[in-house]
Amino acid sequence: MEIYNPANDRHLITLEEDTKESIQKKFDRAKAALTSWSQTPIETRIEAIQKFKALVEQEKPTLAEILTNETGKPITQSKNELNGLIGRIDFFLNEAANVLKEEVVSEKGATIEEKITKEPLGVIANISAWNYPYFVGSNVFIPALLTGNTVLYKPSEYATCTGTAINQLLHDAGIPEDVFVMVRGKGNVGEEILKLPVDGIFFTGSYATGQKINTQVASRLIKVQLELGGKDPVYVCEDVDIKKAAASLADGAFYNNGQSCCSVERIYVHEKIFDGFLEAFTNEVKNFVIGDPIRENTYIGPLTRAQQIEVLEKQVKDATDKGAKVLLGGKKIPRGGNYFEPTVLTDVNHEMLVMKEESFGPIIGIQKVSGDEEAIQLMNDTEYGLTAGVYTQDEKRAESILKEVNAGTVYWNCCDRVSPALPWAGRGHSGMGCTLSHYGIETFLRLKAWHGKKV
Repeated sequence: MEIYNPANDRHLITLEEDTKESIQKKFDRAKAALTSWSQTPIETRIEAIQKFKALVEQEKPTLAEILTNETGKPITQSKNELNGLIGRIDFFLNEAANVLKEEVVSEKGATIEEKITKEPLGVIANISAWNYPYFVGSNVFIPALLTGNTVLYKPSEYATCTGTAINQLLHDAGIPEDVFVMVRGKGNVGEEILKLPVDGIFFTGSYATGQKINTQVASRLIKVQLELGGKDPVYVCEDVDIKKAAASLADGAFYNNGQSCCSVERIYVHEKIFDGFLEAFTNEVKNFVIGDPIRENTYIGPLTRAQQIEVLEKQVKDATDKGAKVLLGGKKIPRGGNYFEPTVLTDVNHEMLVMKEESFGPIIGIQKVSGDEEAIQLMNDTEYGLTAGVYTQDEKRAESILKEVNAGTVYWNCCDRVSPALPWAGRGHSGMGCTLSHYGIETFLRLKAWHGKKV
């Protein structure tokens, strides 16, 4: 594997990919280690993850630089991801033991004692993503390890150096090398993992790949959890503070170069404030600093994958051919690396790809609507169902609108936000299952029902 810096196309490192044979051996190691790890006291497992957290905090500057160099994520945003990781780990550490507790459900004095215990799924295949490798990976491997599972961890080929760092820090923290086993490679390596008799598959990536995974393993009746894409809408009502809403949504659309499954991907604005919102929004985007992601003041760096430029160019051409106007951007930036101009389109509609298909880049379509009813209809006009938001001063109005929107996460006067205490779950083409919250810990467990009678 040849790893390149997407900001300047410079070669970073050559890494060896796993083979079919080495992947099988790694699975065998994880399978053999399962019994010992599942029987390790929860206190010992917690202690190891606490040490991992301490090592992340200690190595944060180096880890952020590695992440920025291989993905193009601006250095301040890489540091933000690592800071956020600490809070997520704390949540899992605080909740895991409670989730694992045995539940006695029979009434006092009953002739038959009934209780519920919880056991690990087994060997978990964690096929992770490149856009937030610490967040996406830790949502799986931290609760999986805490609940007694062993993990085959495959980072994205676009975040392999970060995955290698995670692997080393976990082992340094005391997680046995056969309990957390990294598998390195591209899509073909992921395909080999799917052939193994793992007990759960947790994938983050595109809908197309998620669908293939689900189809391939459905007959095996194992747990499959898919965190896929989104086409996340936001409706801006006429009663908002226009400048504040525009600033919030510009950040929600363009943070991490729009390479987030919960990035704002389409905006609907009430006709009464449409022109004022457009002006405020474009003014915000004009102030974004584009440049070398290693610099502290850079807000827009390169796209991680050069292929995404073609997707964005196609969406811009399709939109303009159908009558859209380009207010800002619209094309690749002529410099080394995978840079694309922050792009704002108006006069858009749902005949255009930019309002229907996932963009996953620095592009946004902004559409005028007559009111709440039209906004709700357009927000639901999608096969995705990850997040949706409403900006208004009226909380009851926001709740009324969001109850009618088909999304796993909804926002009032905020966007592009994830909390470890709340479940992260998509609907439709956005996936199935959930991570985060106590439900995201329970997903790595199997229930055992006990019936006992004294004789």
